[in-house]
Amino acid sequence: MRTVELADRRVAAIGQGTWYMGEDPARKAAEVAALQQGIELGMSLIDTAEMYAEGGAEEVVGAAMAGRRDQVFLVSKVYPHNASQRGVPQACERSLRRLGTDCIDLYLLHWRGQYPLEETVEAFERLREQGKIRRWGVSNFDLNDMIELDNAACAANQVLYNPPQRGIEFDLLPWSQAQQMPIMAYCPLAQAGQLLQHPLLAEIAERHNATPAQVSLAWVTRHAGVIAIPKAVDPRHVQLNAAAGELSLSAADLQAIDQAFAPPTRKQHLAMV
Repeated sequence: MRTVELADRRVAAIGQGTWYMGEDPARKAAEVAALQQGIELGMSLIDTAEMYAEGGAEEVVGAAMAGRRDQVFLVSKVYPHNASQRGVPQACERSLRRLGTDCIDLYLLHWRGQYPLEETVEAFERLREQGKIRRWGVSNFDLNDMIELDNAACAANQVLYNPPQRGIEFDLLPWSQAQQMPIMAYCPLAQAGQLLQHPLLAEIAERHNATPAQVSLAWVTRHAGVIAIPKAVDPRHVQLNAAAGELSLSAADLQAIDQAFAPPTRKQHLAMV
């Protein structure tokens, strides 16, 4: 599987997302098993957030990491309303307890809120000095936000990116690559499975003996420095996601996708879900 340098470590270009995990206790065992399967298949990056199921997803991740913490690159995110000098350390402590660990590898501001960036960054730096987090970054930041942040210590930016939502290619992605700052792509398969029903992706998938989901993941991670974090609970989907890291699309495939999902020709407002 292709790898990306993230926060001074090499991680697989395809990781594991956990949005909507932890919401149904009856599903917890299956969710834990899926994450553990993904770890075994090389998808060592697990992304979560205090927002997901109000901490429930972090509890799922904590259970999945039990006894194998050293195999996981752990990412979590703080709510904007907790992003104050006092709120950040309190939120981090709660996340650490739910995750069952003493350190988060990468801690992100989930999106911009009411608190000045300088205040949040200062709180992040204190956590880093205390060993509670290894590195920090941001999520849902557009180019103007990144320029305002202007901090080389920021390790990553997590944004929405998939074939129908490719506005970041106009300016944010090129800027990030120039800064050697990784992009983490959330919802790389879009939402509600609509993208996976597209006839073009089905056609390309058939040529490669793959699935439309694998085609989308290969497309998202074709750029240097981009990591996809799909969520999967079904064991077969976990296996297919991991295998997508070996799929390479041809120039003809990429051209066809450009025709179906036109690349941006002007600045677009950063898409979020």
